Amino acid sequence: MGNLPVVTTSFVGRDSELVRVERALRDHRLVTLTGSGGVGKSRLALRTAERARERYAHGVWWADLSHLHDEELLATTVCDGVGLLDHSHRRPVAALADWLSDRTLLLVLDCCERIVGPCAQLVAELLAAAPGLTVLATSREPLGAVGELCVEVPPLSAGDDGDDAVRLFRERAAAVAPDLALDDPLNAAAAAEICRRLDGIPLAVELACVQLRGSSPQEITARLTSRMENLTDDTVWPRRHRALRTTIGWSHELCAPLERLLWARLSVFGGVVMVPDAEAVCAGGPLEPAAVAPALERLADQSVLRRTGDGYRMLDTLREYGAMWLTELGEDVLISDRHARHFAHVAVQAYAGWLGPSQVLWYHRIADTHADLCAALDHLLSEDPEMAMEMAGCAGLFWSCCGHLHQARSYLERVLALPLSTGPHRTRALWALGITLTLQGDHESASRVGEECRVSAEGDGDPETVLLATHSVSFTYLMMGRPLAAYSVSDRALLDHPGDPADAPSQLRCRVIRLFALSALGRLDEAYEEAMRLQRISLRFGEHWARAYADHQLALIHLLQGRPRHAESHARAMLAGKHELHDSLGIALGLDLLAGAIAAQGNGVAAARASGTGHTFWRMVGHPHRGTPELGAIREQWELRARQAAGDSAYELAYRRASAGDAERGLAHALERGLPG
Repeated sequence: MGNLPVVTTSFVGRDSELVRVERALRDHRLVTLTGSGGVGKSRLALRTAERARERYAHGVWWADLSHLHDEELLATTVCDGVGLLDHSHRRPVAALADWLSDRTLLLVLDCCERIVGPCAQLVAELLAAAPGLTVLATSREPLGAVGELCVEVPPLSAGDDGDDAVRLFRERAAAVAPDLALDDPLNAAAAAEICRRLDGIPLAVELACVQLRGSSPQEITARLTSRMENLTDDTVWPRRHRALRTTIGWSHELCAPLERLLWARLSVFGGVVMVPDAEAVCAGGPLEPAAVAPALERLADQSVLRRTGDGYRMLDTLREYGAMWLTELGEDVLISDRHARHFAHVAVQAYAGWLGPSQVLWYHRIADTHADLCAALDHLLSEDPEMAMEMAGCAGLFWSCCGHLHQARSYLERVLALPLSTGPHRTRALWALGITLTLQGDHESASRVGEECRVSAEGDGDPETVLLATHSVSFTYLMMGRPLAAYSVSDRALLDHPGDPADAPSQLRCRVIRLFALSALGRLDEAYEEAMRLQRISLRFGEHWARAYADHQLALIHLLQGRPRHAESHARAMLAGKHELHDSLGIALGLDLLAGAIAAQGNGVAAARASGTGHTFWRMVGHPHRGTPELGAIREQWELRARQAAGDSAYELAYRRASAGDAERGLAHALERGLPG
């Protein structure tokens, strides 16, 4: 279990450091790897975590903090790192502490240096609450927390042919210049001299290796010697950092002018950089849009960027250097603003494309650009709050589905507290906040916001915003256990606005509420017809969100009416749809239904496994009600039936194993295996 980053390049040396860190983790619950930028703290932490997997029953988990500049998103970033998508309205720190309290795991906090104090406070709270937790941090300075053991990460040993820095040079050189004969005495001596000049700093060695494409080792050695002798300002750049400063500066100079410009402009990104985003944010002036993609590839070839999936990442040290040059160019404000407006546009596009065949892609797009969306909102809240309001409202439903409820609530409440204009953008932000509050179980606040949304929608004169408000109000009623009120509100709005969902997509959202309300009221035949209509509409538009909820209700109806095999089929279809959307709440609901359908067919052990995996997802989302209130009594009946079929001991064993196992593996098992014959 875990989420460790995948690195394609080899890990070289560090045998003694690995032993030292592993020994430290056995004796201390907080170990911090300290050292200068580029020295290899993150790679050493990753290698240590990989080797430690078997020691931690609940896995090793990684939280990248390099994009954080304050403590606002610290706890939620760590929640994301451990796979906790908390839907409750508790403080994220409290939810995280509860989630970790009975787990034995290793948590790696990478790049803590910008928020050392908040990191120390968070770690102290988590270690106090979770006796099985061990934390491995990387930072340029100690966290200063009680019980912390700091391990200084030195540069690689450099100078002789067998030293680690030279081994790293040889391995990277083989990839860059495979025809270079490093066994040649002159080349070998030059390689050792380069590593010595660079103080064995891994990032500096890797950057120097890139130059082997056009230069011999002897030429690199000569230029390095000259540059190092001319770099005398120890005040601006301390002597111990000279080698890295030299190599980064040299790499920068060897880039073409447009590549340098792109390097600087890319520094505003906090997460993975996709080509379309880079083109939108970084093109301008001499850098044409068509030149961005080739320049990204050249920067990756020069190790300024790391390829990852379909995009690119920049190491934090190189991002800092780019940011320095962006300020020197006088473009820091301009590019930050362009970045924010671009991602605001992404959110607006996603909302507009929600009802259609690209729905799943938009959910993934919003999830994958989460760090940059947050950075954009932070910028717009101070520079263009009207645009921030539009953006927050558009991202709201996606964030609630992806599990980012705390961020959604924070940004929506901040923007709605500002004295901004009324109109559809405000109504949509109120709707998104109402949905968020309801999912967190804060029904009192959700009711108040829903009423404010209804009043705002009345002033808009727009059927779509009226349906948005209806969705907010009726969803809160449904989750409060008032299905009749939910039905009345949603039914009236749908009768008043019977147009095509293409013109008012929230009609589909209101149909989902009306369907759930009908089944909660026991009007199962009507609910069945409503679910079939909803499926037909969803299929016409090629969307997945509403279709999955139609499958959920069809599974429930079939189960209640004694057709468990049909119920099982629809439960699996619902799980597949919600899995595509990465909707953990929907997955938890679907697993409960699947467990009931399997139990009704007499397979108590398989039902226990599905229920145990569902328990893991419910813990992940921290939902206060495990779905609508009326499902509680039905769920108890399914469990009783499964226990009777399996026997208490067999049921408990299967349930405990599934609930203690990896959630994604359990879900894959539920999706792949039908009921044994």
